[in-house]
Amino acid sequence: MQRIGIYGGTFNPPHLGHLRAAAYGVKALELTRLLMIPSCVSPHKQHLPEGSATARQRLEMLKIALKDEENIRVSDLELNRGGESYTWETVQQLKKIYPMAELILFMGTDMFLSFDSWKKPEVIMENASIGVFYRGLPGEMENIVAQKIRLESQGAKVYLIHNPLTVISSTDLRRLLVFSCADSFLPEGVGDYIRENHLYGTGRSYRQLPMEELEKTVVGLLKPSRVAHVLGCRDTARQLAEIWGADPVDAARAGLLHDITKALDGPLQLTLCQGYGTILDAFSQENPKTLHALTGSLVAERIFGENPAVVRAIRSHTTGMPHMNTLDKIIYVADYMEPNRDFPGVEELRHLAVTDLDGALRRGLEMTISVLQQEGKTVSPESAQTLAWLNGQK
Repeated sequence: MQRIGIYGGTFNPPHLGHLRAAAYGVKALELTRLLMIPSCVSPHKQHLPEGSATARQRLEMLKIALKDEENIRVSDLELNRGGESYTWETVQQLKKIYPMAELILFMGTDMFLSFDSWKKPEVIMENASIGVFYRGLPGEMENIVAQKIRLESQGAKVYLIHNPLTVISSTDLRRLLVFSCADSFLPEGVGDYIRENHLYGTGRSYRQLPMEELEKTVVGLLKPSRVAHVLGCRDTARQLAEIWGADPVDAARAGLLHDITKALDGPLQLTLCQGYGTILDAFSQENPKTLHALTGSLVAERIFGENPAVVRAIRSHTTGMPHMNTLDKIIYVADYMEPNRDFPGVEELRHLAVTDLDGALRRGLEMTISVLQQEGKTVSPESAQTLAWLNGQK
């Protein structure tokens, strides 16, 4: 019996994570063929990010990515059907095309665990088996196995496929495209296609954007949960600049951009540093989650064309640095106590911020170091050096 895999999605854009998962699925389940099917309009993602590829462009990129694959094919079935792309309709159509084959629908863990919320899941289970890619993360298997047992009691056939390969989300890839360091995650030829067609913000200049346009661009690159904090930091930094005699425009721009790379996880922070040819010290290599201040400053300088004062303030906003100037101190403090922050001691920091800027910086550093020590984590040498400098030690 033939075994036909079905791997659908927006593929916006297709990347090596998609291709490696597809190839892994073909091998793991000994498939006759795997069909990669870009959606026309995904019910889960009806509003694609600005600058996204059209459905036909996503199809073309998949064809470029898969040009050398023998057992993986691109299907335009959902694009030709038009409208919202529902999986139940797709598996019904494919069952008519391959009536004697076992169809296996591939999905990730999140989709599998939310399968009950899909439209007509019973039709999908009637026409296709389910192949679930899982990574073996802590606490993941219990929920997956429970869902497998539950769906199999309803007549489903479920394959669990351990996929330990490195994964990057299309959202993070789009961020890296803006930051000009995404090529290591793109199949050969796809990056060139993206740039030739000016997709995902490529081909656009981000240098010295007017404030309103800068805000819109930054918000589009953040996780939604971080937007309120960043806007709060911008407003607080501008207010503190007016109190302490720094440039309010520089303060606002640094506040907007200070977390521009925060959405990237540790490995992607390292990828960005490598892409920019930045040599890291031992602490940064061992603690990549602390790198967003450094990578944010690199992006602010190289992509957004910000002046040295703004770049420096972003660079020091997490760990501090000896000999911080007024703007540096303002961004560090504003990040710590903007209106959305809520923790014991924040009101003390807010009072100090408008009465004793050095005192606010000192208190922020002391609180950070104390928390890290209580949690058994390594304190950044820069934080210790900055506190020593503030305290007048050499």
